Amino acid sequence: MSLEITAEMVERVRDITLRAGKAILDVYRSDFEVEHKGDASPVTVADQRAEELILEALRREVSDAWPIVAEEAVAAGNIPSVDGGPFWLVDPLDGTKEFIKRQGEFTVNIALIEDGLPKLGVVHAPAKDATYWGSPLGAFADLDGKGPRPIACRPMPARGLIAVASKSHRNPELEEFLARYDLAESISSGSSIKFCLVACGRADLYPRTGRTMEWDTAAGQGVVMAAGGSVTRMDGAPLTYGKPGFENPHFIVRGAPS
Repeated sequence: MSLEITAEMVERVRDITLRAGKAILDVYRSDFEVEHKGDASPVTVADQRAEELILEALRREVSDAWPIVAEEAVAAGNIPSVDGGPFWLVDPLDGTKEFIKRQGEFTVNIALIEDGLPKLGVVHAPAKDATYWGSPLGAFADLDGKGPRPIACRPMPARGLIAVASKSHRNPELEEFLARYDLAESISSGSSIKFCLVACGRADLYPRTGRTMEWDTAAGQGVVMAAGGSVTRMDGAPLTYGKPGFENPHFIVRGAPS
């Protein structure tokens, strides 16, 4: 039986991302310290506080029946089994490098996965006062506190595409990929905001040739898919979730078919 996503569930998850965002901003405005995990990636108390808040709230306010795969918990060795049913993917603070540099382009990401794909995705950018969410009920954004409005990917133009690329992870393979297209503009952005630029119709293409984990991409993919776009591996197959090790292959985010 397919998982039913209700408007109440979406609103609860969205509220959880907003509360996590407030906890992150409290740290952002302080003199915080930076530590490093086993893979040398940076982590701050903001990552840890936001994840604790999200995990407790999802279990208490939405459902305690579904496993939660969360970035900091996985780094600590807490890896639940996700076989046989829905599960959450949580990145409490995507774009930690941007957070540390105080560049503002960091996000809170929560996704609910069913049958290998995001059924619900919420992306909140606390420093930008922007929230994006997608589900079978549609794709929406709340920008600058003006209230929810529907969003949609724009049809992919044959020429003059707008591409968005990682601010912190550009490499020769990415530049070679972008050179295949007739681009009108290339935008640099951090964190899962790149997915949201495609979902809003502000960009057409987001290729990623660097390493990512499932919690980095699931919420953004949920928004893009609900907005009419697609997220695929380089071979054209859908980017799916629940893979061994939770590591993604290279992928491409595209707007709506023309």
